[in-house]
Amino acid sequence: MAGSGLPSLGRVKLTDLVPSDGLPSDSYKISVSILSQSLAQFSAVIIQFPASDGALLRSSLESARLYFHQRETYPPADIIHTSESREWCKTSGYYADPHLWQETYDYRPGLTPSEPNNSIEFPPAGLPDIFALFGKAARDILDAISYHLNLRSSPFVEILDNVPLRNREISSSVLSVCCHARPSFQGPQHHNITTQEDGPLIMYPDHDHQVDKSLLSLVKSDRAGLHVRDFQGRWILVDGDLGPQEAIVYPGLALYQATAGYVNPALHKTEINMEANMYGRCSLAFKLLPKSMTNLDCSEMRAAGYGIEAQFQLPVPVDDFMQRSHPTDHLFNRPSLQCFNFQPTHDGI
Repeated sequence: MAGSGLPSLGRVKLTDLVPSDGLPSDSYKISVSILSQSLAQFSAVIIQFPASDGALLRSSLESARLYFHQRETYPPADIIHTSESREWCKTSGYYADPHLWQETYDYRPGLTPSEPNNSIEFPPAGLPDIFALFGKAARDILDAISYHLNLRSSPFVEILDNVPLRNREISSSVLSVCCHARPSFQGPQHHNITTQEDGPLIMYPDHDHQVDKSLLSLVKSDRAGLHVRDFQGRWILVDGDLGPQEAIVYPGLALYQATAGYVNPALHKTEINMEANMYGRCSLAFKLLPKSMTNLDCSEMRAAGYGIEAQFQLPVPVDDFMQRSHPTDHLFNRPSLQCFNFQPTHDGI
C-alpha cells in the first residue's frame, strides 16, 4: 500500500473501524490501511456512517439552514468574534466572524449558552445526537490510527473527556454548526468573488487557510467547498461527491504534537459556489479536543520505539498549546507519507 498509494481520497466504513477483542479482522486491517494511507497522501479521508444515520445528518443540516436564515442581517458587536479572541474551551452559542463571512453556533455539553440580551435561544435541532455520533466515531478513528502506529490501545484516553461527562464537567470537544457566505449576512466585502461558468465563486485568499488545533475533525456539509492540501502541495476538493451518510475526517495540530509529527495536520480552506444559493453553505463540524489542564507529550510514541525530534521532547500544556499561534510553513516540509507509514524500531530503546 505504501508503495502504490491511493488514486483518490480513501473511503472507509465506520463499522469496519470499530475495535473488538481478540485478533483484528481482515476488514479492520484493510480499513485501517486505507485510512492511514488516505491521511498520509491527502490529509483527509471519507468516513461512511451506517445508512440509518443519514436521516439524522440530513435533518440536522436542514435545521442549521433554517436557524441561520432567520438570524439578523448584521449581528450586534458583542457577538462578533474572531478565532483569536475566543476562549477555546468556553465557546458556546452563536458567534459571527465577518472577516471569514462565517457564522457559528457552538454546542458544548455542560455549558449553557447565553444571549447578550438575555433572550431565549433556540439552537439548531439534533445537536446532542450529532455530538454523540461524531464523538464516538472520532474516538474509533483515533484508535485505528493508534493501531496503525503500533501504539497501545486507547493511548490518548488520559487527555480526552470522560464518557459520559461527570457531574459539572464541561466538554473540551465541541460541535460547531457553521454557515459560510449567507447572502443576507453582511461580510462579502472582505472576499474575492469571481465568476465562472456555473456561477459566482467565493475565493478565500490563501492567508485564510486554516489548521484545526484538534486531535481530529469531522465535517459534514450540505454542499461542496472544502479543500485540503495534499502531501504534494495541491488543493483537493474533498467533499465534492459525498453520500448522505458520509463525512470528511482530517487530523489537527494536537494529534501532530501528540504523535511527534508523524501524523501531519490538514491545511484546509473553503470555496463556495454562490449560484442559486439563498442559505449559504452549512456544515456540522465536530472537533475532538484534548482536555484543559493536561499535557500533550510523546511518551506513547517513544514507548513504541519512534524517534522523537527535539521540538517534541518536552510535554506541552494543553492550555498553552491551544492559545498560542502555530506557523504552518514548517509543518509540510516533512515527508508525511513516509513518516505516517514509519515502522518503529526498538534498537537502543
